[in-house]
Amino acid sequence: MTAGKRLRRRDLLPDQDTREVSLHYVISVLFFLAALSALIALASNRAASGWSREIRAEVTVQVRPTGLESGSVAAARAAEVLAGVPGVTEAAAIEPERAKALIKPWLGDAVLEDLPLPNLVEVRLDEAKPAKVTALSEALSEKEIDATIDDHTTWLQDIETSALIIRLISLGIFLLIASAAAAVVGFATRAGLMARANIVEVLSLCGATDQFIAGRFQFRFAQMAAVSGLLGGVAAALVMAVIKLTGSSQSLLLALPFSWLDLLVLLPCPVLAALIAAGTARIVTLKMLGKS
Repeated sequence: MTAGKRLRRRDLLPDQDTREVSLHYVISVLFFLAALSALIALASNRAASGWSREIRAEVTVQVRPTGLESGSVAAARAAEVLAGVPGVTEAAAIEPERAKALIKPWLGDAVLEDLPLPNLVEVRLDEAKPAKVTALSEALSEKEIDATIDDHTTWLQDIETSALIIRLISLGIFLLIASAAAAVVGFATRAGLMARANIVEVLSLCGATDQFIAGRFQFRFAQMAAVSGLLGGVAAALVMAVIKLTGSSQSLLLALPFSWLDLLVLLPCPVLAALIAAGTARIVTLKMLGKS
């Protein structure tokens, strides 16, 4: 058996190194956080999209009675007019009792008795071909109904801005954690090379090239990071499954509506971890060998 074949089989790195257990743990935790941030980004983006879709599909109309007409009658007449506009699936006047129930948590019973409640009409729009605000306004004007239309544009803009900020923050966290994982691998590679400086020197004297030595470290750390990335991805998937299955908090599930399909985003975790570790280990090794 030639020296080259012996090197390929055993190389300069032992199969097991107890000093790398902590490195395994650190990389696993880093990729757990990265995978969890990716799942949260997907869920928050889905929640924001759902809220935006709901807001786009709904319009609120405030009706002011004219003449001797009561507020309830004016609202009912406005609902009847709006229901006939193309692009409207449903229009219904909000009953005073329901309006009171909606604002009761903020104002309380004592204030509600003296508070003049607005006469509101809730309009549901066709999601495929929603009616324009101008069309609704013209329909009300034709029937001489004094009303103000709120298409929730302000709320929609706020939600879309918030969703964009959440996506950017999640991407920033993911990149920060990935760079931290690369830094950890780089530190471990330097430590491994320094601990085996004598072996590296002997290999160099025997004719082993820097590329060969870097390849051994590259493969070793890529293999280790792939396992760590797999463990981190599985841990993140378990956390998501627990939240989704237990449903302990409805508000949490509304804010983060996880989907089982989101787990597909975790599949590249081991490959991504291996690529980061391999690239970092190769660069660090070649740089250190070049200086020696």
